[in-house]
Amino acid sequence: MALTFSWIAVIIIIVTSAGLLLARDWRTSIIMLSVQYVAMFILCLGHLPLGMASVKVVVGWMSAAILGMTRSGITVPDIDEESNWPRGRLFRIFAAGMVGIIVAGVTPRVNNMMADAGIAVTTGSLLLIGMGLLHLGLTANTLRITIGLMTILSGFEILYLVVEGSVLVTALLAVIILGLALVGSYLMLATNTKEAGSA
Repeated sequence: MALTFSWIAVIIIIVTSAGLLLARDWRTSIIMLSVQYVAMFILCLGHLPLGMASVKVVVGWMSAAILGMTRSGITVPDIDEESNWPRGRLFRIFAAGMVGIIVAGVTPRVNNMMADAGIAVTTGSLLLIGMGLLHLGLTANTLRITIGLMTILSGFEILYLVVEGSVLVTALLAVIILGLALVGSYLMLATNTKEAGSA
């Protein structure tokens, strides 16, 4: 039963990480990020107690709420990143497919190195890391960069908790995620103020 839920979480990660790449509206991106943290919570339940796994989803939702509230107060429209061909939707789908192929090839070796964490857990974490890196390489938008960094850290958290599941490490990673959301919000506000002043 737990294995079934883990694979459902991997499917959710595939859908949300691809959706984050293709989404043009910031509201859709925030929703996808929140759902991604639910999938992360499901994957963490196999290796952490319910209370510690809950911390990850609560911190993720708080970070998404911080980013969403900040972005809702910004009046300057986002840069249209779809105008250049290498950044178009077809290219992003192709790049996401390449990340999926690489993850499928690397997962068994990483799973063996990580003391047999489980194929589903390893696949989910590597997908998050790979799609987050791809996200970072395709955008110049502050909100999207922050979401990409949060996605990478989510994948790292899932993979690392197999090795070390202590309360202190969980708290430290939660503080890092919240700090990243706050820094992203600050940078969005600073960019908005600068662009509004120059207009």
